[in-house]
Amino acid sequence: MAEIATVARPYAEALFRVAKQGNMAAWSEVVSELAQLGLHPDVLAYAASPNVAPEHVTSALVSLLKSPATPEVNNLIAMLVQNDRVALLPEIGEQFEVLKNADAGAADASIVSAYEISAQQVTSLVASLEKKFGRKLNPTVTVDPALIGGVRVVVGDEVLDTSVRAKLQQMHVALAS
Repeated sequence: MAEIATVARPYAEALFRVAKQGNMAAWSEVVSELAQLGLHPDVLAYAASPNVAPEHVTSALVSLLKSPATPEVNNLIAMLVQNDRVALLPEIGEQFEVLKNADAGAADASIVSAYEISAQQVTSLVASLEKKFGRKLNPTVTVDPALIGGVRVVVGDEVLDTSVRAKLQQMHVALAS
């Protein structure tokens, strides 16, 4: 939903600016944890409850973090709770990661393979994909037997689908028209 992305963007950008001035790895960990908390239905229900004071929601969220909560983290959580925007945490996390990757000249790559692939094959594939996409890639590999063979790679909004299933679909379209 575009509206959620639009509302979350200023928070992600502000977090990124603060993280660049400090420890990016620590901030990345905290933002990731907050994004996970924002996905949990019990956390969202607690945050949205009119029977719970905002300061209690803030302290509960801070206590759920594994990472140490700095004053900046406490302020962020308090601001999101006060503005009823705890549900934005997953989107803020996604946008923060995109900003972090863009700053590092990297991108997340989702690699879906029809079969289990070895670490050596992943390394080789990532090396060739980095040349193709012109940036460092952070791969995530999953297996989907429905592809029949080959791989499907998604980097941002770019898709490289060399799977047998995709080729069969292309043949079907060509034959049907």
